[in-house]
Amino acid sequence: MQVASASAEPIPFWSALFTDRRIAPALGLGFTSGMPFLLVYSTQSAWLSDAGVSIAAIGLLSELTLAYKFKFLWAPFLDQYDPPLLGQWLGRRRAWLVVALLCVMATLTFVAFGDPARWLWWTILFSFALGIAGATLDLVLDGWRITSVRPPEKQAVLSSWTEIGWRIGNLAAGAGALYLADHVGWRGAYLCMAALMLVGIVAALAAPEPDSDMVPHMPHAGFVETVWAPIRDLITRLGPMAIAILLLVAGFRMPGYIASAMAVPLFKHQNFSNTDIATVTKLFGFWIALGGTFLAGWLIPRIGMMASLLIGTVAASASHLALAYLAAHGGGGGTAFWTFAATVSIENFAYAFASIVLITYMSTLASVEHAASQYGLLTSLCAFPGSILAGFSGFIIEHTGFVWFFVWTSLIGIPVAMLAVYVWYKVGISDEMPPRPAGTH
Repeated sequence: MQVASASAEPIPFWSALFTDRRIAPALGLGFTSGMPFLLVYSTQSAWLSDAGVSIAAIGLLSELTLAYKFKFLWAPFLDQYDPPLLGQWLGRRRAWLVVALLCVMATLTFVAFGDPARWLWWTILFSFALGIAGATLDLVLDGWRITSVRPPEKQAVLSSWTEIGWRIGNLAAGAGALYLADHVGWRGAYLCMAALMLVGIVAALAAPEPDSDMVPHMPHAGFVETVWAPIRDLITRLGPMAIAILLLVAGFRMPGYIASAMAVPLFKHQNFSNTDIATVTKLFGFWIALGGTFLAGWLIPRIGMMASLLIGTVAASASHLALAYLAAHGGGGGTAFWTFAATVSIENFAYAFASIVLITYMSTLASVEHAASQYGLLTSLCAFPGSILAGFSGFIIEHTGFVWFFVWTSLIGIPVAMLAVYVWYKVGISDEMPPRPAGTH
């Protein structure tokens, strides 16, 4: 198993926005890809809470994001096949970007015209479709990004601008939608989110098509072989440590996914308004999260990949204790505003740090030949277990209350941290040393 070299030639960061014609489109595409997930997850849970949907049902409806966990199943076909008509005009990846964005826009519009208080089935149906469209947008954007810059060691600037766009889109779908909901209602908020997809369509049309997507395809393999080839390659390269490494990826974000499904319901239970939640979790939290992102980027090269993974999983899981404290001492809405702000700051900082660490680690595991498919597989793997368990979070809270729920989610991080130590000991992957063969120590 090989880790990409970090010795790439430095590329100017800020001037690239004006000198590299890939950067501005990446910013716009990242913006639109950062929106759909929240609109079927935490932002929508606020709408469901306002509509009087039960806490147990809200927990179950977190499963509407299942498409993000299974997206690896159709990722290889997006690499192999061109969309009809648009593919010949725009090229493979830009055409799929436009198709995915149009689907996100359409499904957001349908969700907007639903009423979860009376037609919950409508919200479920089109939110599930929105999840599929959003997951496809993520896949195609990753494919465009990875193939636009070769070799992959020079991806840093393009990836960074894409991530900045993603965070701004996340802010729009979080704080922006919550603010709009308080002023124009949830229908107006979701229609505004649909209109913002035009930013991505313009960006896709302006983006250069990677050279590799303008050459004829190799002969298409069968369905099973197309799906299985990237998985087989990944398992083969990881060798005897494949199970342990994949379990580490799967467990790393598990506590966060379980807890995140109930974070907004906790805030609503504590009588914080949509405006309070938007201000603290999205506007204030946006800058706190950037701090965690910058710290991760600075720390990983200095202490190594596995040490950073260990710190990330411990910090992220321990941050749930702040949510438990808020559940115990944060009642009274506005009177506990600063307790609320401190809690969200701790959680946002820890999870931003942990997210960058995990993204970096998964990027070292993916091969160049199957980069998009394997990265999609790994992101699905890291999301799947926690998201499935999150569906039962509402039932757990009904029996234990919010305080003990967040205490127990923090304890999930202990076996994950032990697994990180084990993988570190057996494999020893670090940015400062050549990787040893898997299974040696």
